[in-house]
Amino acid sequence: MIASRNIGAVAAAATLLAAAPLSAIFQSWTWLIQSAIAVAVVAGVAALTRLVRAPLWGQVLGMLAALALALTWLFPSGGELFAVLPTPTTFGHFADLLGGSMQDMRSYGVEVPDTDPLLFITVLGVGGVAVLVDVLAVGMRRPALAGLPMLAIYSVPVAVYVDSVPALPFVIGAAGYLWLLVTDNVDRVRRFGRRFTGDGRDVDVWEASPLASAGRRLAVVGVVVAVALPLAVPGMTGGLLDSLGGSGNGSGNGRAGSGGSTGRIDLFASLAGQLNQSEVADLVKVTTSEPNPFYLRYAVADELRPTGFQARNPSGRPANRDLPDPTERAGRGVQQTSYRATVEVTKSLNMSLMPVYAEPVRTEDLNSNWLYDPNQQVVFSNRENSRGRKYSFDYIRSTYTPAALRAAQPLAADHPVRRQLTATPGPVPEVEELVKGLIQGKRTDYDRVLSIYQHFSSDNGFSYRLSTESGSSGQDIVDFLTNKVGYCQQYAAAMAWLVRSAGIPARVAFGFTNGSKRDGDTYTLTNLNLHAWTEVYFGGIGWVPFDATPAYGVPGSTRSAWAPDTDAPEPSTPQSGATDTPSGADPSAGPAGPDNADRDTDSGLSLAGEQPAEEAPVWPWWAAGLLALMALLAVPALRRLALRRRRGARAGAVVATTTGEVQPADGARVVVVGPDANRARADAHAAWAELLDTMVDFKVVVDRTETPRATADRLIRDTLTDDTAAVGAARLLGRAEERARYARDPLTGEPLLPALRAVRGALATRADRRTRLLAAVLPPSVLLRWRVGMADTSGRLVALTGRARYRLLRWSPRRFLADRAAR
Repeated sequence: MIASRNIGAVAAAATLLAAAPLSAIFQSWTWLIQSAIAVAVVAGVAALTRLVRAPLWGQVLGMLAALALALTWLFPSGGELFAVLPTPTTFGHFADLLGGSMQDMRSYGVEVPDTDPLLFITVLGVGGVAVLVDVLAVGMRRPALAGLPMLAIYSVPVAVYVDSVPALPFVIGAAGYLWLLVTDNVDRVRRFGRRFTGDGRDVDVWEASPLASAGRRLAVVGVVVAVALPLAVPGMTGGLLDSLGGSGNGSGNGRAGSGGSTGRIDLFASLAGQLNQSEVADLVKVTTSEPNPFYLRYAVADELRPTGFQARNPSGRPANRDLPDPTERAGRGVQQTSYRATVEVTKSLNMSLMPVYAEPVRTEDLNSNWLYDPNQQVVFSNRENSRGRKYSFDYIRSTYTPAALRAAQPLAADHPVRRQLTATPGPVPEVEELVKGLIQGKRTDYDRVLSIYQHFSSDNGFSYRLSTESGSSGQDIVDFLTNKVGYCQQYAAAMAWLVRSAGIPARVAFGFTNGSKRDGDTYTLTNLNLHAWTEVYFGGIGWVPFDATPAYGVPGSTRSAWAPDTDAPEPSTPQSGATDTPSGADPSAGPAGPDNADRDTDSGLSLAGEQPAEEAPVWPWWAAGLLALMALLAVPALRRLALRRRRGARAGAVVATTTGEVQPADGARVVVVGPDANRARADAHAAWAELLDTMVDFKVVVDRTETPRATADRLIRDTLTDDTAAVGAARLLGRAEERARYARDPLTGEPLLPALRAVRGALATRADRRTRLLAAVLPPSVLLRWRVGMADTSGRLVALTGRARYRLLRWSPRRFLADRAAR
């Protein structure tokens, strides 16, 4: 009992050590304190249940009840009895915390704050692992299997950490697992007896034997290799999300925060969907010296798929070093002005991207973990997030005249930018026909882009709406161009697709409009200001923005001289080098005018937004999983039923006969008919095997060394004393098996199948409900047969491996050298 308590304590400590990698995803250590309390309560109750010699299932129920009490005390709902006993209200509160944890997982990136939902699911997970580890290590004495639930804890930070999990927590968790294995091994040795070395010297139980020392050395080497190998091999230092998409991959489903490591903003410009907003949250405060700034951007999507544009993984160098100088591209008609901005990200925005204005040239207050991609013009990190950060940067604002853009030369066909950023998912006849008509007669890239840009106007039937309409074409781009309603994502993605079809590089940019909350030079940007627009690449100039979304639907919409508002009542007349806005409208006024009072406005790209496309129902997957689980659980019962039917068919069949001829002296032909001895023996063996399996199912001891008569007598004496029919049936089955084994002539003509049914019915009547249920659902005889078969197979594999190793050692060079030296 002392040994069990010792192993139980070590199992609890090993569970806490295995949870060390969770420190990489939390900002503080509250989770560890609460997890330690829950694990201590579980371990204490487990020790008490073993002290009263409760069965294993009782220990499991006790530990689960202890975990529920610990969770009730740590996360009270206010409706508990005596402040610790859970009530239905408590479990409803737990359900709310579970639902809130899902939302927090989508809302925060590492490192996460101490929110009650995240702490609850963490403590619940660690406590559940503590229960499994205790059951495996102490209850079943299989400590090696306890590594699986411990590994499940380690998989959590690996799956959500944007970079590789630090090595130290992994070493701590591995040390806990090795500690558990060593403790179990020492306990087993103490139970076995004393140990001796190869030369016969007595070894104390706590003294390291040569074999144990070698095992510990191998364990330490294994841990060192597991830690060092990923650091030494290129491409193995990233976490799981790096391999799936990394920072800013935009692989979300359109929901808030579903875009991988991008935190709460989705980076997928879909061509279909809907956009609803339930609340407004301040995300960014920006102060700039520019009088009329363009959109604050944070990411781009340049990989075109049939459903829209998706972001690629950015790459670059530290943003706190010298950044590329955009003034080198300045030419006639291109005006570039330097400005300075300070951005403060609120705690409501959490992503691995930093909002900046286009073309930053110098940053402050950002460490080397933040990188700048000059191609995408984004600031990102694989290690940190933007939540609560404040930083400043200098940037260049470039403005263009239509003449300068018309003078830009088209890119060569083999130019990398043109090859990569003019790719489309495939030929779409409707799109190609539309683009062909729009660019017909246009001699310059700018005129082609402008014609496509002007196509998305109210004169052509386009209007702003917070949702798209379904179509019958089977292609989102065709449906949008046909229905002509949508919000910023659809307009930006559709224009970029059409521009690419014209052979001109294009992509979709994400960011914030200027909004309507302005205090001097400071703008407060909310989720209502999240926006998407198109950027087009011109040779010798670079990326130029075009916003095809109707200006009346975008709060803080900004228009430029090269891309004026196509729906404005009169042409705009911007000053050279300045940003133009719709005539008669304030640049941040948005849809406040009376003409736009009945029109939808842009509600942002995420933060409680609905999915771009209707999500497939989940219940079929749950139903399929439940059916698969039921089918898996039914396998032992079906196997037992099949065996019973096959044996019953033999025991109930008419015994076959043999025929022969006898020639009497008078010459008459006489046919002699007799029983088939081999068939009778087989039927008796089948009936006896069924009887033994029935005894195993109903927990009657089976001794394979007994004779059939002794087994039948013991069954009658211990179980079937007062059932005359069952007593006679058991004796008949024993006599049939005994005659089949030892007699020359087996027993024939007896009803073995009714005898089996009588014995089974008598055993079922005397068994309790749990035994009958297990005999029907999980027959112990089948499980025992499978366990023995696996052990036999394992033994054969070990023997086969030993023989192969022996044959290989016979050809060992060391053996040849030893034999030669001996000669």
